[in-house]
Amino acid sequence: MNRQKLSIIGMPMDLGQMRRGVDMGPSAIRYAGVNERLKCLFEEIHDQGDIAIGRPEVQIDPNSNLRNLHLIAEKTEMLAEKVDHAIKDGSFPLVLGGDHSIAIGTLAGVSKHYTNLGVIWYDAHGDLNTAETSPSGNIHGMPLAVSLGMGHPLLTNVGGYGPKVKPENIVIIGARSLDEGERELIKEKGIKVYTMHEIDRLGMTKVMEESITYLKERNADGVHLSLDLDGLDPHDAPGVGTPVIGGISYRESHLAMEMLAEAQIITSAEFVEVNPILDDKNKTATVAVALMGSLFGEKLL
Repeated sequence: MNRQKLSIIGMPMDLGQMRRGVDMGPSAIRYAGVNERLKCLFEEIHDQGDIAIGRPEVQIDPNSNLRNLHLIAEKTEMLAEKVDHAIKDGSFPLVLGGDHSIAIGTLAGVSKHYTNLGVIWYDAHGDLNTAETSPSGNIHGMPLAVSLGMGHPLLTNVGGYGPKVKPENIVIIGARSLDEGERELIKEKGIKVYTMHEIDRLGMTKVMEESITYLKERNADGVHLSLDLDGLDPHDAPGVGTPVIGGISYRESHLAMEMLAEAQIITSAEFVEVNPILDDKNKTATVAVALMGSLFGEKLL
């Protein structure tokens, strides 16, 4: 993990789903003090502001039935360029969402810098749908499939190449809501998944130990963390668009981030799906910032 330079990139995009408000996620996270929290952990912090999204009208692609397909392809291409430039500049890229469709752009910008990128997908959902399996047509349920090279070409080719990640290099942590098509794909591709059953049964310490070892054994030369706040239980992170009860606790999440910090394997990260309209006094953004502190090595003593 590059502890010298941090680039913060805001991606206030809500085009991948239907609930408004997640576009204010980056602002909520900044209001919760992300810059102040992390400034003592890096020599330099460059907040690059937000990528301009605007207020486009919803567009349904008539051929694929995907919502805002062309807009998401365009905007995630812009994010990919920003992330790419940050890494070339020697910075650790930290992306603030926005709905989870932004991961299409983040991974497109990250993966070109690694030959064997690993991904930790910390989420209640698998985000492994395609146009054929999605019940909704919402692209925020598809970014991991897209990054595997599965989905509409406008999305899989963001960044000018694909796939971005291999199925054997993915670890999903916290899953508890999977569509039928996602379950089939997980089994078909052999994707490593720790559902809430495994977290309850093994404990978070064991889950993270196994996840870290798993990625090291696959010789991952970089590891991207994609953390959806709905991976946490709604009691601890209420301000998300698709909450699922029975999630990872606040303390378990801190432990997970602390163990990743100790392992020093994370080379890029994004925190997504903070929706202040659905939140309670900016609680979820505050949780996100606290978890970032743990991820980057913040210690009590």
